[in-house]
Amino acid sequence: MTGVSQEMPWPVLVLLVCVTVQRLGELVLDRINTRALLAQGAVEHGPRHYPLFILLHSSWLVSLFVWTLAVEPSLNWLLCGLYVVLQGGRVWVLLTLGRFWTTRVISLPDAPLINLGPYKYVRHPNYWIVVCEVALLPSVIGAWEIAVVYSILNAALLAHRIKIENAALLPRR
Repeated sequence: MTGVSQEMPWPVLVLLVCVTVQRLGELVLDRINTRALLAQGAVEHGPRHYPLFILLHSSWLVSLFVWTLAVEPSLNWLLCGLYVVLQGGRVWVLLTLGRFWTTRVISLPDAPLINLGPYKYVRHPNYWIVVCEVALLPSVIGAWEIAVVYSILNAALLAHRIKIENAALLPRR
């Protein structure tokens, strides 16, 4: 096939595989936490939009793999370093929310709102991290078009989700 790389550069492959494994691990954690919360009487809000997040983030990763095969990019190590630092923020959010962390909007009516960790400084820190990730990871490999398109799609979906989440949390404030 002319113009299509037969071999993906290994640093890019390692990065994309690590991100994919991380995302799959988060879906496992989501399932565990969601089941436990629902068993305790929690309620899921806006479940109809959730498949759109799965579609968006899955297609984002697939587009990065496909683009990488077609273009054979190299890593921008500075942006890669920023992406790795950003993962520290993701871990901070996960540790702060603990059993309350999910990829869905789940609210346990009697649970206190979390005002620790990154939540002490900014509302919706996980969403800020995701916004940065969606733009930054494609930029690490020079896929600026993917960064722009998926950032716009992600912003639209997050705007909808934040309205749902704010409404769900309002009675607990």
